[in-house]
Amino acid sequence: MVEDFSSDEATRPRPADGDVEKQVPVLEETLQKGPPSDASSTNLFYRILAKGRVEGRGIVPVPPEERTSTRFFNVFTIWLSANTNILAVTFGMLGTLVYGLSLRDASLVILFFTLLSSLAPAYLGTLGPKTGMRQMIQARYSFGRYLVSIPVLCNLATLTGFTVIICVVGGQCIAAVNGSVSPDVGIVIVALCGMTISFFGFKVLHWYETVAWAPSLLMLAVATGCGGPQLRHQAVPAAPASAPAVLSFGMIVASYMIPWACLASDFTTYFHPSAPTRRIFAYGYLGVVIPTVLLMTLGAAIGGAVASVPAWSDAYDANMVGGVLAAMLEPAGGFGRFAVVVLALTLLGNVACTMYAITLNFQTLVPGLARVPRYVFSIVVTAVVVPVAIRAAADFFDNLENLVSLIGYWSAAFVGVFGAEHFVFRRGDAAAYAVAAWDDARLLPVGVAAVASAVLSFALVVPCMDQVWWTGPIARTTGDIGFEVAFVLSAGLYVPLRWLERKWFSR
Repeated sequence: MVEDFSSDEATRPRPADGDVEKQVPVLEETLQKGPPSDASSTNLFYRILAKGRVEGRGIVPVPPEERTSTRFFNVFTIWLSANTNILAVTFGMLGTLVYGLSLRDASLVILFFTLLSSLAPAYLGTLGPKTGMRQMIQARYSFGRYLVSIPVLCNLATLTGFTVIICVVGGQCIAAVNGSVSPDVGIVIVALCGMTISFFGFKVLHWYETVAWAPSLLMLAVATGCGGPQLRHQAVPAAPASAPAVLSFGMIVASYMIPWACLASDFTTYFHPSAPTRRIFAYGYLGVVIPTVLLMTLGAAIGGAVASVPAWSDAYDANMVGGVLAAMLEPAGGFGRFAVVVLALTLLGNVACTMYAITLNFQTLVPGLARVPRYVFSIVVTAVVVPVAIRAAADFFDNLENLVSLIGYWSAAFVGVFGAEHFVFRRGDAAAYAVAAWDDARLLPVGVAAVASAVLSFALVVPCMDQVWWTGPIARTTGDIGFEVAFVLSAGLYVPLRWLERKWFSR
């Protein structure tokens, strides 16, 4: 029987004495009651928050009466905007620059691996309106109340890593426009702008994502038009495409897509519970696939032409991705420099989404942190990201390849466990998640089965890894198939282990 989230009071989380997270005050309620009267500075702070419509709600599930948005098309625009930027171009360049694939082969890898790996984030996003729970809170229904901290830590590292990458690329673009501005200053600018958008939460984030994709798409089209004649000069690969090169680049593409699954519901929890699952899935899937395939393919074309175009090669040596884009837009003169700045700012749609999810993951990690308003973590994350990004910029593509590879392995294992729990034990039914139990360790699974299956899967993942610092015996023949193995094996191990866990602990 399908649970009626709009009327069943039992599904709503209720505070309990001694439970920190359930007593978390929502900022909107605090603002309605008025600010504390004992400090003028605090009064000013709350007035600023009230006028700015800052979202204070953190990981507490959104009750049905607050899930009111019916603009379901916003699901498409938020994914479209988050992925319509030069980050995808950067990842696409790896196919031809690093893995030595031809443009045709790299494009086919991008297409098929994107179509496959986008299924996970698109589907998990459909659970947000039905449950009102953030993605890592949903993960408690397989990993348990406390052991969920393990994937949360991995997710925090992943999201922070992507934010670092975004800031580096944006900083390089700004530096390429004006030689007097260093990449370090550009990194600071991108990080602060992204923090500002994420600070205000769901409503401002969705509004920004609704409009941000248009200038992004326009300037990318201008860059393609200006550099189009040079894109024909593709370098000839030294050897035909090999299985290891294809699968290793495919792992990079999948590692770009799969981590979105670990935060997909974070952006859909305010939609009405009656949101049609197929439409939400379709909007999410198309919003991810369309810009990613097009822009990664553009990146592969740019990467293949860099070695054949001296001006692009020199610009790449000076400012990496940003330098190449500036060289492509050189024929446009002053407008071209303006376009490069806009391209740097196109990354804000991605970094704002990522920072928004990071703040929620912090609150999920440690119970006491749930008392800290969500927006505070935006400031903390920015303070961490800026110095790390400045350091990572020194060897950007090496750091990018190493980071993304590790991201793909754990993310695939997480999706395998989550998917097995959802489809095997909960029959794919969102009503099977008792929302009232979201913070009650006695009602949630223990989580041993989830952690054990994910960890044990790495016994076979490690031999299938192909990295600069390690190449497993299987990967020497096949290429990197670690993320595929992590997904399949973690899901396969989880089913019997979860059955035993339910038998022993009755939950």
